[in-house]
Amino acid sequence: MPKSKAELIAYILLRGAVLIVLVAELLTRQWFNVFLCFLTLLLFMVPTMVERRLQLELPGPLEIVILCFIFSSAILGEIAEFYVKIPGWDTMLHTVNGFLMAAIGFSLIDLLNRSPRFHISLSPFFVAFVAFCFSMTTGVIWEFVEFGIDRTVHLDMQKDFVVSSISSVALNPAGANAAVLIRDIRSTTILWQEGDALRETVIAGGYLDIGLTDTMKDLLVNCLGAVVFSFIGVAYLHRRGKGSFVRGLIPRLMTREEMVQRQAKARQIADFQRQRRKERRRKGDS
Repeated sequence: MPKSKAELIAYILLRGAVLIVLVAELLTRQWFNVFLCFLTLLLFMVPTMVERRLQLELPGPLEIVILCFIFSSAILGEIAEFYVKIPGWDTMLHTVNGFLMAAIGFSLIDLLNRSPRFHISLSPFFVAFVAFCFSMTTGVIWEFVEFGIDRTVHLDMQKDFVVSSISSVALNPAGANAAVLIRDIRSTTILWQEGDALRETVIAGGYLDIGLTDTMKDLLVNCLGAVVFSFIGVAYLHRRGKGSFVRGLIPRLMTREEMVQRQAKARQIADFQRQRRKERRRKGDS
């Protein structure tokens, strides 16, 4: 639930944009894009579900960043094809993902560190290290997901690159464990059988690298984002957020009184909405 005017505006704009795209994709019967729209709306609910389940208060800036990241990835990246139309879009999102996942991992460990229910006390450097590992693990798992989808559904989530040189042991004519280096590849030709016909495609400028370059690039920029936040996180813990923008990315555990107040407010809103529906039905009947 939005806690500020900025969050309310972000919620309305992002959800409204997704609904507009959803209607457009329904009209053109682009069913995979329709699925992405529904998935995006579902993911938009995750921050609120996490707050309720774990009794956390997510800062407004963190929620806005999460929602914008989801929208930029699914709607802009996939449906609007920013991944292929805008150079560096995928790299930018993976960098933000590394930063964001480090922030989430950092927050979880910091909450455990400060919670009276757990008897642990970790140093700021160890908290930052765990946050870095959490971010990198998340990045690796996502690359596994992309690889699995590409192999089973035959998409191209791990984008292919044309490269102009190759160094491979498989090209050694003697079969020895010594790589053969080929530079300045001008083109490669792909021949494949399609029914009774033999098809041919020429790739100019080199050969097609199937996903490896994209995967390593994604992990490297994920690492960069995680390292940046880890350093910021250490500074935050030493100063405990004084004058630091990181406070806007760190969730906190709600007290029992705050939980009771939030539940009461949610009930009031639900009662108000039910009353409005009853009034509309009465007007419709009359």
